[in-house]
Amino acid sequence: QVQLVESGGGLVQPGGSLRLSCVASGFTFNRYAMSWYRQAPGKERELVATINTTGRTTNYADSVKGRFTISRDNDKNTVSLQMNSLKSEDTAVYYCNLWRSSTNYWGQGTQVTVSS
Repeated sequence: QVQLVESGGGLVQPGGSLRLSCVASGFTFNRYAMSWYRQAPGKERELVATINTTGRTTNYADSVKGRFTISRDNDKNTVSLQMNSLKSEDTAVYYCNLWRSSTNYWGQGTQVTVSS
């Protein structure tokens, strides 16, 4: 079955960086676009970034453009999110996402806290 396992979250000061990773299994990874979402306390889950099957096309939420970079390694079944210039408003649980056959698949999430 589909499994998405995130890692890399933690506590970082404003202006710092973190790199999140998601290892996927249970499906043919290089055939699907992948996304990162986040959910802050008391807020709805929101789309952060999406990457197509080859990695050549990416899209970002306006709030993270120029600071976050999504990438993928199809040989390692991994999608990553490099987060730079982090702000307190980036604090959230970050989720790896697969949309397949009209179904959303989610990882367990990884907590990112930006605070001094």
